[in-house]
Amino acid sequence: MKDLLIEGTASSPAVRGEWQHGVLYMEGDSYPENSYELYRTLVAWIASYLKESSESLTLELTLLYLNTSSIKVMMDIFDDMEASFQQGRQVAVNWYFDEENERVAELAEEFKEDCTFPFSIIGK
Repeated sequence: MKDLLIEGTASSPAVRGEWQHGVLYMEGDSYPENSYELYRTLVAWIASYLKESSESLTLELTLLYLNTSSIKVMMDIFDDMEASFQQGRQVAVNWYFDEENERVAELAEEFKEDCTFPFSIIGK
């Protein structure tokens, strides 16, 4: 299928989805004016991948800051991944953070609490 590429801006993360490898990368800040508009393509890509591919899906996240609407979108993405995991799919999240930015680690921990699939929080 198709890979996904969304260029990052000062207020939105760079996104790269590799369909063949089942990996989606997100890196940067996320506080766009309209998160749903920005993430619509991303959410559709993940939904298509989970529906059309039988391979594993891993999110590699290096998100520095998320506003409230971005957090809601991420919760929706993790809910879809959780539903797929409950149906036997292999899904995982690796969330990388700067060890000097504990706020990001705390946010990732809050997401992780609601997920039963592998969810790693990795300081660097």
